[in-house]
Amino acid sequence: MDYSISEIARIINAGSPAFPDHRITSLLTDSRSLLDPSGTLFFALRTPSGDGHNYIASLYAHGGVRDFVVDTIPADASSMPQANFLKVPSVIDALQKLAASHRAKSGARVIAITGSRGKTTVKEWLYRLISPDLRVVRSPRSYNSQTGVPLSLCAIDSGTEMAIIEAGISLPGEMDRLESVISPEIGIFTNIGAAHSHGFSDIAQKCREKASLMRRCRYAVYCADNRLISDSLPQGPDRVGWTRLDTPGAALRIVRVSKADGSSTIDYHWVPGALSGQFTIPFTSERDIENAVTSLAVMLLLGTDPATIADRMPLLRPVRTRLDVADGVNDCQMIHDTFSSGIASLSLSLDFMSRRVTPDHTLTVILGDIDTEGLPAADVYARAAAMLRLRHIDRIIGIGPEINSRSSSLPAGSVTYPSVEEFLGSVTPDDFRSELILIKGSQDEPLGNVACLLEKRRNGTVLEINLDAVVDNFNFFRSRVRPDTGMVCMIKASGYGAGSHELAKTLQSQGASYLAVAVHDEGVDLRQAGITMPIIVLNPAVDDLNAIFDSHLEPEIYSVDFLRSLIAEARRRGIKDYPVHIKIDSGMHRLGFRLDTLPEVIEVLSSQDYVVPSSIFSHLCAADDPSEDEYTLRQFDYFERCCVMLRSAFPGRRILSHILNSTGITRFPGQQRDMVRLGIGLYGIRTMHDGSQDELRPISSLSTSVISVKHWEAGTTIGYNRRGILSRDSVIATVPVGYADGINRHLGYGNASFCVRGVLCPTVGSICMDSCMIDVTGIPGVQPGDRVEIFGDSVPVEAIADTLGTIPYEVLTSISQRVKRVYYRE
Repeated sequence: MDYSISEIARIINAGSPAFPDHRITSLLTDSRSLLDPSGTLFFALRTPSGDGHNYIASLYAHGGVRDFVVDTIPADASSMPQANFLKVPSVIDALQKLAASHRAKSGARVIAITGSRGKTTVKEWLYRLISPDLRVVRSPRSYNSQTGVPLSLCAIDSGTEMAIIEAGISLPGEMDRLESVISPEIGIFTNIGAAHSHGFSDIAQKCREKASLMRRCRYAVYCADNRLISDSLPQGPDRVGWTRLDTPGAALRIVRVSKADGSSTIDYHWVPGALSGQFTIPFTSERDIENAVTSLAVMLLLGTDPATIADRMPLLRPVRTRLDVADGVNDCQMIHDTFSSGIASLSLSLDFMSRRVTPDHTLTVILGDIDTEGLPAADVYARAAAMLRLRHIDRIIGIGPEINSRSSSLPAGSVTYPSVEEFLGSVTPDDFRSELILIKGSQDEPLGNVACLLEKRRNGTVLEINLDAVVDNFNFFRSRVRPDTGMVCMIKASGYGAGSHELAKTLQSQGASYLAVAVHDEGVDLRQAGITMPIIVLNPAVDDLNAIFDSHLEPEIYSVDFLRSLIAEARRRGIKDYPVHIKIDSGMHRLGFRLDTLPEVIEVLSSQDYVVPSSIFSHLCAADDPSEDEYTLRQFDYFERCCVMLRSAFPGRRILSHILNSTGITRFPGQQRDMVRLGIGLYGIRTMHDGSQDELRPISSLSTSVISVKHWEAGTTIGYNRRGILSRDSVIATVPVGYADGINRHLGYGNASFCVRGVLCPTVGSICMDSCMIDVTGIPGVQPGDRVEIFGDSVPVEAIADTLGTIPYEVLTSISQRVKRVYYRE
């Protein structure tokens, strides 16, 4: 985009800017994503997790930004004499109004996609299918929110012929806003499911809300076999339904689906054009077939002939939306992104990288050939080079024939190679030390072998942690408390086994109020990883005081002796007003002060000013047991009496209070007070099974791979002490995971089952230190390399815990540190 600030002011009704000639070429809603200061317009959005107005002064002074959309003129505006402040009643409304105007001015046709799943896949596949004929712009990754949609639309330029935009909602009324901004010609409704439904009265309301995207469309593309979607579509658009069940009135009939050798051949009949055709896709899953048929319907609607469709469909590839983070060699950390290789995707990857910078790492980008997306290649590579310079990347490596031929376009000092093979033949892992490395390739030319070279752990057993699920779970609980209630996130025990660094960075970005760890070492580790937000240490000791003060960790106070020692050390250091957190024992009887001992605490605190109470808190011991609700209510009452006593002793000081855990947030919303503490719920484990927490998403899955498959006769014994006796001729697979990895020995002898190719396979014999055996009899084609899920989507961690007679906490925290952790964004 390219507007004068005065043009934008007229569009959003913001009055006349002081400096009307400023040119705006990019929009910014997150101060951390700044790339082009001179041409940036910052929208100071207010969200539950933060207020953009708080970052205006820094963007002006340090970022060089001069143009801002605000709902309140900053109090220190006089210190920013060259700034334009466009004041509007609502910043998000202004952003959407600008996007709607920009979209209306363009001559591009617009396709909008909604649904519960498959939006990103259909978007990417349509891009691949359509872009040989048209200049196409599409939403980067899954920019489908109230903010992401307008930012996506503003990427349309004068050469754009088609825009493909995702639209997602979480509350009623949101789609009406997005529809008015997008104004699509073609609307696609992929499917409907229960995920993210907590803002709606039922799935039918959610379906109607999503379908409102089509209210002014010319065409609505959907599965006619889904009655709920069909009944929810508004009157007006021409219905382009597809069917596999011969549903009457469908425009597209799927005549036959034949699966063989990892591919599916689909025969179809297009009723409006009386056309029949056939194509093959390199997938066999029902979800991929559904997405391919949806894409087919759009292609036929656009007039693409069956022969062209048959040529392009086999070229589709899995849409790997994941962005992985893993430990690398020699104290490196590695980010691996193969979502796409366009310039917008590179910008997002660099933004993600910038939020993981630590003082101990230099920055390295390994970049494959860039998808020019119809733009002049010289311009695209020049923009990429500018991005890399603005992000202050220390080391740039290009891999691929195109980027190698354009090495002169990259920043000085960049090194390029024409192929992955040449790169691997020229470097070793020892060439990389203490670096944060972004590996950015495409799905067509992946840099997977580069990632393998730089991985710290290469064994096939992986604990995968879904950072988007972390965000979803955080927001699930965030939506259940008041906007002014803070969120304390528990990441003790190395993030319940998931690893604390990436979780902490994600939660810091989401606007959590505090992190809480068990011991000071965990807090020090987070500080060294670059975490700057407040951290509470729940079990501090006198020996920890130096580290606590040095790393500015905030200790829990549970004894007068510890409080006195803390004060003495603060006095010695000359520290004043150091924040501490007063623990109350309201009924757990583990740690904390009782009501009768609180006066002594108050006396000690009142006699000095070296440390000050920042919060008072307690812990519920039976919140998940309705039969103990009377006891829980007594805990609330006891805690309130303690709060009154402490606060009355410090009338001029704001002392926060918090007592609710994950279960308490769900069951006792009236007790949320100033903050709540989010523990196991953050990790997607339900503590209630009454439907109130069904939308939580487990963040962790543990998998390994088959390393051996053997056929044995009935009566053969398997494993130590010959205790695994086969009752039939069997096929036994060995997998390289055992009790040294955290797989409890009690899961052997058929007590647990792991998932292979969608089938649960019982263990056979005992769990060994480094391996175990499973029965894969009857599953065709199992071979070394096949993935084995220990727990995850098919084997809930709760099932493992039930087998062991324990709780999910123990299972999660038992996973050995030798197991590779991979963090990913969807």
